[in-house]
This record gives sequence, structure tokens and C-alpha cells, in this order.
Amino acid sequence: MINPTRIVSLRASLIVLLALTPAAGLLWAGQASAEVIHNKLAVFAALDKVTGRISHLEIPINKTVKFGALTVTPRICDTRPPTEPPRTAAFVEVDETKLSGETSRIFTGWMFAESPGLHAVEHPVFDVWLTNCKTPSGDSAAESAPNSPAPSDNASSNNP
Repeated sequence: MINPTRIVSLRASLIVLLALTPAAGLLWAGQASAEVIHNKLAVFAALDKVTGRISHLEIPINKTVKFGALTVTPRICDTRPPTEPPRTAAFVEVDETKLSGETSRIFTGWMFAESPGLHAVEHPVFDVWLTNCKTPSGDSAAESAPNSPAPSDNASSNNP
């Protein structure tokens, strides 16, 4: 036989639990959540499998950089504090230009710096993966040219 006092006790516990659930949700929602940082530069590593050379590409958001037969265009590059995975994520579009001049999209999606093998571009000749996101200090992303060589000191030493 079922004990009626036990049923009343379980019912009371259930009512208390249901009453606290929205309050608990509000408490969790009120906790400090990590704010997403929208960066202006996406940083990639790109491997040319023929030469074995790895290049580091710093690409401003919504700008396109050519790497071999690939063009890489980051659309979003966000970071979060280390306590919230995924910490660094970018939405990227990668197109391939074939020898015939035809261009085709070979990748559209999210890349995660902490899991480079998860959503990297794997091409027969080139690989591209996200390594970081950053906001340039000083100059704006549009004014900087991160993939061009730094000016040499010889040019400044020729000034009188």
C-alpha cells in the first residue's frame, strides 16, 4: 500500500522544485556571462603542400586575400574569455580559382582556432586554418597592410 504522507511529501518537494526553477534560471542568467569580442582581423595559417611553406595571413573582416589558387574571406571573427569554449571562432568563405579561370566555393562555415582540424580547409595543394582573431592597435584594419613586408630601415637612414 502507498503511504499517503509520502505522496504529500513528494508533491510538496515537486512544488518547491518547480517554484525554484525559474528563479534558478534567473540567477544563472544574471551571472556574468562572457561578452563576445568582435575583432577586425582574422589570423590564419596557410600551408603550401608543394613547397612545405606555412604562411601567416592577417585578413581584415570582409576583405579577401589570395593564397595560391585560394581566396580567403573572413566575415566574422569573435573571441571569448578562456573560460568559455569555443574561445576563438570565425565565419569564413574560401574560393578556389581553377586553371580554366573558373571560381568555385570550396568552404563556407565556422572555423575554431582551438580545434584546427575540425573545420579547416583541406585542399590537395593548400590547407588553411584559423589561428587567432585580433583587433589592430593604433591603425584601423582598413589602413594597415598586415601581409605586406615592413618598411626597411635603409629608407629612413637615407634622410638627411
